[in-house]
Amino acid sequence: MANGDPDLNLLVSLRALLEEANVTRAGERIGVGQSTMSSALARLRALFLDELLVRVGRDYELTPLARQILPQVQRTLPLVALALGQEESFEPATSRRSFTIQVTDYGAIELRPLFALANALAPGIRFDFPRLPADPVDTDHDMLAHDFAVAPPGIGIEAEGMDLFRDPYVVVADRKNPRVADGRISLDDFVQSPLIRCDFGRGHLTPAERRMREVGALPHVRVTTSTMLAIPLIIGGGSDLIGVLPRRLAERNRAATGTVLVPTPFPDVELIQRLWWHPSHARDEGHRWFRDLAAETVASGALEP
Repeated sequence: MANGDPDLNLLVSLRALLEEANVTRAGERIGVGQSTMSSALARLRALFLDELLVRVGRDYELTPLARQILPQVQRTLPLVALALGQEESFEPATSRRSFTIQVTDYGAIELRPLFALANALAPGIRFDFPRLPADPVDTDHDMLAHDFAVAPPGIGIEAEGMDLFRDPYVVVADRKNPRVADGRISLDDFVQSPLIRCDFGRGHLTPAERRMREVGALPHVRVTTSTMLAIPLIIGGGSDLIGVLPRRLAERNRAATGTVLVPTPFPDVELIQRLWWHPSHARDEGHRWFRDLAAETVASGALEP
């Protein structure tokens, strides 16, 4: 960023302050002294009419406004640099960049090999995992405000993307549930059983739920959760509930929860987990690095069960 342009330099300072949440570390990151960074923070506070960073004990915390504008700053600065032909360089070994990835708890767990490799190559980077948006209508805004989203096709996301892995759905039940005593569940028993499901928000139906609607296999929903991980825990222990979950999640929790998994009584359907990003990120060096790392992880088979 040109040293002669104070406004753009102030934007650089803003990003460093919000990502580091520390005046000293922010100054070290962009190569200025603590007094210079403190002056930049004072200017930013006057500009935004907000403290941005507040001291809590010996540390700092972001104000609600600072947390709100951080994703926009992270998106805006590379676009400004691109327009000026001054794209930010990205050195994995020294970067302290924060990547925001909208993802479910299940997706974050299954992508551990990718995140572990990224942290090994770039030990200073950080990951934030906000929830997928409850309403998929304004996906362009959501994709600009975050680096990536991990979600299946068919929920309204319009962006660039790559497939990460696939996972078939199974029915999960308590191991003492008589409806699954012979290792399967009939369509009639399935429809008559009380269902527990995860609510991802308006308009977000899972591929399994869409298939269930297609064939008319719609059990009565008795319990709704905000996380898939809780479903086997709630089912286990003598419940008559059933759930429809990705096989990997069901397998990971089977022994600890006393649950069993059986094939779905409707035509097979699988969950495709796809990495999505906005086209405006195409020339962002850090973004390209993570996308390439994701492609390499997929090709290596590290995301296979």
